[in-house]
Amino acid sequence: MRKTALWVLAGLVAAACLVGLGFYLWASALFAEPSAREVPSVAGALGATRVLAVFAHPDDELRVAGLLETAKGRDHAFTALVTATRGEKGTQVPKVARQRELALIRTAEVLKSGYALGIDEQEVWDFPDSGLANVDLDTLAGRIERAMERYRPDLVVTFWPASGESGHPDHMRIGLATQAAALRLNEAPAVDGYRGPKWIAYVVAPRRGIRAIGGAAGAFVAANEPDPDLAMAAKLSIRMRGWKIHASQEYSIPTTYHLSARLYYLLWGDEFYKVTELKERP
Repeated sequence: MRKTALWVLAGLVAAACLVGLGFYLWASALFAEPSAREVPSVAGALGATRVLAVFAHPDDELRVAGLLETAKGRDHAFTALVTATRGEKGTQVPKVARQRELALIRTAEVLKSGYALGIDEQEVWDFPDSGLANVDLDTLAGRIERAMERYRPDLVVTFWPASGESGHPDHMRIGLATQAAALRLNEAPAVDGYRGPKWIAYVVAPRRGIRAIGGAAGAFVAANEPDPDLAMAAKLSIRMRGWKIHASQEYSIPTTYHLSARLYYLLWGDEFYKVTELKERP
């Protein structure tokens, strides 16, 4: 009798494991993009030696942590990060400071995060958080253009302008302004031999996955993103470390998507990029 009970229990455990495995394989398939070619490094695949990431908020860099960390650690590329706002309008999850001091806290967090990723140079600007859509596009693009002239990247990384990877208006605006800055440099006379970046890599979300977990914003993103060209894995440990550093936002993934950060990244294991190569001029 006892032996029979043990066999029944073992069978139930095995069945539960098979169901769990089946669910995981089904769910992780939602976060795949068949058009994307898997590469160990986006910078390495393109042959980039200088990388500039341009984003809206502290913690946005975690969306491309794999690209930045690998560009530096594997390919020995120069890396720089521009964060356009100080994140002062963010919701603290958990609350770690007085709200009036959040800009200082989040600035420190992104600087520490960038250092952990091995980034060579960082700038945190003071454009209004949750107000980038109201900033004059020429003003914002001009500031980014001057950063490109300083750092002379051949690869620029930012958000896809039509979706912002999450539907956030700030993400969409910084993507559009970065695109405009790169195109202006590409079309203008060279500055000390520099004619702007050769590639723009736009980070995008896996469309079926973001539609499944992202609600109305996810549906908007999925409807406004292109087929990605490249995919690369990002280490779970690096991503989890990043959220520990961004202590004021550590629980933002569970709050937004109702998944633990670990499960979220186990399902969404790859970063996806739409790559545009700018025209070469004689």
